[in-house]
Order: sequence, then C-alpha cells, then structure tokens
Amino acid sequence: MTRADFDWDNLRYFLAVARSGRLTAAARVLGQDHTTVSRRIAALEAAFGSPLFERQPQGYRLTKAGTQLLSFAENIERTTIRAAKELSGASAAISGSVRIGAPDGFGGSFLGPRLGRIVERHPDLQVELIAMPRVFSLSKREADIAIGLNCPKEGRLYARKLTDYRLVLYAAPSYVAAHGLPQSVAELQQHRLIGYADEYIFSPELDYLPLISPGLKARIRSSNLIAQLHATIAGAGICVLPCFMAAPYPDLVHVLPGQVALDRTFWLITHADLHDVAWVKAAGDFIAEMVQAERGLFMPG
Repeated sequence: MTRADFDWDNLRYFLAVARSGRLTAAARVLGQDHTTVSRRIAALEAAFGSPLFERQPQGYRLTKAGTQLLSFAENIERTTIRAAKELSGASAAISGSVRIGAPDGFGGSFLGPRLGRIVERHPDLQVELIAMPRVFSLSKREADIAIGLNCPKEGRLYARKLTDYRLVLYAAPSYVAAHGLPQSVAELQQHRLIGYADEYIFSPELDYLPLISPGLKARIRSSNLIAQLHATIAGAGICVLPCFMAAPYPDLVHVLPGQVALDRTFWLITHADLHDVAWVKAAGDFIAEMVQAERGLFMPG
C-alpha cells in the first residue's frame, strides 16, 4: 500500500461501523447515507488488501485484520482529539462541530428553541441536536454530549448534574369538561390515561404510572413524550408530564395537586476523551447555563 492508496478519513467510517456493527447505524452517526459508508469501507479494505469485516445477517463483525486496525484507529483518534484540545486552547475562538443527544422532551421542548443563542455566542460553532427517546452511547460516538436520566456508574465518562425536574398530572380543559377530575389517586383508574408504550420505555426512570398506583395503565400510548403532550393538549386524556414542557400551555389543568408529583434528574454526560475539548466544553457549559437560568421551569416553586 502506498500513501496515494490510503485516505485517512476512511478511518472515521471504519470506527463508526466497528462501534455500531451496522452500516445504517454508522451512517446516522456520520451524517451520511449507508452507500457512502459502504464505499468507504470497501476502499479501506482495498487499500489494506484484506477484509476488515465479516458481513453477517445480524451485522458487521470485525475480522482478525479489522480487530488489529481498530486498536491503531482508536490511537489515531485519541491523538487527533488531544491535538484538537491543545490547538483549540491556543485560540479564543470556539469552532468545530458538536453533536448533542437528548431525550425528546428536553431536546425538543427546552433545548431546541434555545440553540440559536449558542451559535450567536460562538458563530463558528456547528451544533447538531439529536432529540430522540433513547440512550446515547458516547463510547460509540453517537453523540459528543448526552443528556441522561441517571448518572453513569461505569465507562470513561464524565457526568455533572444539570437539574432536578418535576413531573405532575395534566389534563386539557376539554377533557375536564367532558370527564371531570379525579379527586383521589384511586379514581385515576376510572379515567383515560396517556403514557409510554411499555416496549419503548428506554429508562426505568420513565415508568411513572406504577409508581403512582400499582396496576395503573395508559390507554393511549406513545414512544414519544412530545406526542403525549400534544395528545393531552387535544383533550385525549390525563398524562404525567414534566412541568417545563407544560409551562408554555397555561390552560392545562394540574390534576391531583399535592397528591401526585415525581422528581427526576437530568445529567450532562461527556466522554473522557472529549469533555475538555474547547467546542464540546463550550456547548456543555451553554446547556448548563441555560438550565440554571430557567431552573424555575424545572422545579416550580
């Protein structure tokens, strides 16, 4: 292999496939289509003259050569990140691209409307927000910053507490007019509830209804908290919602005040390799700053 045969950028594609095990998942991480990822892997294999992956129905598995390359590629990645840290520290300007993975409720309702402020502060910074109901793997580089519902106990991760937040029951005036309000937790069994589809509860912290009353079930279910919010606004039923999401809709009725309230925590998590990279740190500090400035949204009163 000559230098002309080798494209260093293909190592990014190799790492993404090695970590995810699938072309489609790697393509999402890289912001490319899967055919581009496949072409890059093929070019890398041609340059080395050896297959790097076994193509199997369940995904891509590293060959012996691929396992050897993985160690070298990760060393190159760490060296590149260290260089970025030192070089970015030499300049006051913040530039680069940062990907933020967040639950759909926090990402869509709180963070999304405020992202314009960070690029006003740092005009050379590019921000990508992935707001989905899922856990993001920082070791697989699915995000540079993840907003999590619990503090990680293992892995090369740094976590800081963003804020506690409160969830209560809400209903629309139209639902209350048609069905009345429960006067006790026991009466919730007689009402139409909105909640998560069981198989899409991606964290135990989201399994609210059994904590309110054993056996309590949602009749309208969604994997997406924003969908649950809009179903509630439309009068479909009673729903457990974070106060910060309900705040822009003052007509929503607080159901069973003083009887039902759940507190949870948001954590800001970064990988050890990235937590002090200038543009990642700037984005993380921005998120923490915005949350603290509006902490009354998260814990009213």
